[in-house]
Amino acid sequence: MASEDSGDGLREETMSANRRHTWEGCSVLLDINDGDRLVFAMLTHGATLKIGKKKFPLAPLIGCPFGSLFKVETSSNGSHLARFFPSSAPEAATEQVKDHCHASVEFKDNRSLVDNNTAQGLSSEDIDAMRREGATGEEIVEALITNSSTFDKKTTFSQEKYKVKKQKKYAPKVLLRRPFSRSICEAYFKKSPTRIGSLRVDALSLLLSMANVGAYSDVLVLDTVGGLLTGAVAERLGGTGYVCCTYFGSSNLPIDIVRMFNFSSDVNSRIVQASFTDLIGEDNDEPSSQPDNPKPHAANTNTLLSAESIIPKSLVPVLHDESLEEVNVSNAKFGYSKEIFSELNSVQTSPHVHSRSFNEDGRNAQPCSISEKLIPPGRKASTELIKTWKRRGFTSLIVAAPEMEVDSLVQKLLPLISYSGPFAVYHHCLQPLAICMHNLQTSKMAVSLQISEPWLREYQVLPSRTHPHMQTSGFGGYILSGIKVCGGSGS
Repeated sequence: MASEDSGDGLREETMSANRRHTWEGCSVLLDINDGDRLVFAMLTHGATLKIGKKKFPLAPLIGCPFGSLFKVETSSNGSHLARFFPSSAPEAATEQVKDHCHASVEFKDNRSLVDNNTAQGLSSEDIDAMRREGATGEEIVEALITNSSTFDKKTTFSQEKYKVKKQKKYAPKVLLRRPFSRSICEAYFKKSPTRIGSLRVDALSLLLSMANVGAYSDVLVLDTVGGLLTGAVAERLGGTGYVCCTYFGSSNLPIDIVRMFNFSSDVNSRIVQASFTDLIGEDNDEPSSQPDNPKPHAANTNTLLSAESIIPKSLVPVLHDESLEEVNVSNAKFGYSKEIFSELNSVQTSPHVHSRSFNEDGRNAQPCSISEKLIPPGRKASTELIKTWKRRGFTSLIVAAPEMEVDSLVQKLLPLISYSGPFAVYHHCLQPLAICMHNLQTSKMAVSLQISEPWLREYQVLPSRTHPHMQTSGFGGYILSGIKVCGGSGS
């Protein structure tokens, strides 16, 4: 028995260590050219990534640690992505630029430069010939600098900008990033903020903090931002407690973004869904057996109808965003909507990606369906769980439904959490939260009510040129927070 226990411990340690590396079938975030493009992809041997006018297979990324850097290389088999390790040359160049700024007595400017398309001696035919001969991207960039008649006349900062511009075009780099709450939120907020309700990363972190989301918490969530909030709560719980996604009406809300977090079966099993009708039913009532068509109880029919009236038609039955492209992956067997891997840029994936299963470390397992190995998130909450929540109440409540009527939502959902339970409500407009706050004060349902406005400013930190980003987000929405108390009309 001791040897078996030690073997299990070693196996778990190996699996946790391998989680630092990618495996076949995992989701990744590809950062192309320092944030110029952000692409969500599923790593398979048949997946490809389009950079410029060419497509590159993603097979070399399988088994590499997160944070690895790749560049385009040309060989006899064609162009492909190859991993490389950046040297300390950029740091040396930065120090050289810094020393030049302080020590040089000769000042330059770009007033004498004229953009007449005659400064570059290399033509496009010459560059194509270099590519056919197998020249690397760095060699092409050096040739462009050498044949530029105005490069030496530019300022030091202009020279650096020129190098970066040419490197992005002729020597693109791909950074392999791990998808987690911050990276996913930043990627969607940059490319498609409406998909996540314009929920910024600082507002997301503030929601989790004000709702006191921690280990062994049972969090009630109303998520109309594609599952970003649900995934962030589950990530904070770390496989302890439960996150319950509730919904009004007969159709549950999509939480497709949760699939990008690469959660294990243990974490996915703690992400459940339950309709509002089941949560407010009597203790001896059974929850609806079919997850997509719950039957309202007779005693709560009026409550359900009034709840359905606050749902906009744009959210029934599922959220859909046609501005995002989709990956060609069949997800029918998992029960997810077609926008399960809606992307920020086009990535092609093999349609047979789910035909084989893999172990936790990414190695091939016995041929069977992945759905038999990995528990999908968002299953129907069991009868025992619902009865427990009816008896004890949820520990906290988080609402991120900018397109719904916030006041009605909070009035209906707040009685479901326990006394002294914190709650947080996100909205991109101030007036709905102000009305909700006033009604909570008059009904004495909550105390410590406050409306917060998150504020975030990003800075460029470089030698002699540190300043805020020229293009930044000046608005991150509003958050209403408070603590439920006993004695109000909702008790």
